[in-house]
Amino acid sequence: MSAPTHGRMPASSPDPIAMRLPLLAVAALAFLRIVCGLHFFLEGLSHLRDPDWSSAGFRKAAVGPLADWYRSGLPETGDWSGTLGRADDRSADDAAKAWRESVTASWRKLLDARLKAAPLAADAKAAAERGLEAAGQELAAYCKGIADDLADYRLQVGRLAGNERKPGSQDIPFERERLAKKQKELAGQAAGWMKDAAAIGQKLVTTWDDQLPDAAARSRAAAAVDPSPLWKADRFVSWSLVTIGACLVLGLATKFNAMGGVFFLASVIATQPFWVPGALATYDQWVELAALLAIAALPIGGWSGLDFFLKRWCPLGRCCGANSCGR
Repeated sequence: MSAPTHGRMPASSPDPIAMRLPLLAVAALAFLRIVCGLHFFLEGLSHLRDPDWSSAGFRKAAVGPLADWYRSGLPETGDWSGTLGRADDRSADDAAKAWRESVTASWRKLLDARLKAAPLAADAKAAAERGLEAAGQELAAYCKGIADDLADYRLQVGRLAGNERKPGSQDIPFERERLAKKQKELAGQAAGWMKDAAAIGQKLVTTWDDQLPDAAARSRAAAAVDPSPLWKADRFVSWSLVTIGACLVLGLATKFNAMGGVFFLASVIATQPFWVPGALATYDQWVELAALLAIAALPIGGWSGLDFFLKRWCPLGRCCGANSCGR
């Protein structure tokens, strides 16, 4: 007689597929972590290797409620946003004059910094001053040639500001799309004019370089230019991507770095909210964000990484338990 089972089903042999599922899940998460880490690492590395890379285009394309905040970090030639790009009661001529003065003031500041880093002889310094004066005259002639366009631009800026203040302008999809289109149009016009002014400034810098005695002096003069806030922000983001990516590949501080990647991707997605008409698709970013959330949330996200092996040496291991240190 066999022993009674008391209502329990007899034990059966374990299913081989069920035994493999946990290992497959762990291996899949580890593979997912490494792939996401490689993407972050290679993307940040490509930014650091490319001296011309900038997030300016990414910021200009921003739409939605945070668009103005993203664009606020864009570099300008002179104080465009406070002069020609500002909706106020000044005439187009007065606003253009204020902009020219801000541009020449930035050139003057640059010359003073260069002279401090690489002093010039009296005749070379006088030539540099004459170059600055000539550049100011060239900029004034340029603005005179586009005076009608600047007057129309100022008129459009005023109209746009008035339309943005109308009730419901941000609530009606058609109105939002129309305002966003006009903002991009005006931003493109301003960018073209500022680019032309920057070209005059670059030519001026070339004449200043010709006054310097040797390459060492030119290097000192170039180093006197402070990096723009956008350049600093871009370098911070690039190094953050490299660091997050490397740590994810190695499985080091997995949860912390996975959440760092989540916040970065969320900032990218915020530039193109899907509910705003005309927003670009961000499906890829959503998928990778979801993957990083899974890596950060599941206790086996750091399996096969350094966290798995460093856990035993972690001084907080007893307090945090088995799920600490990225496991």
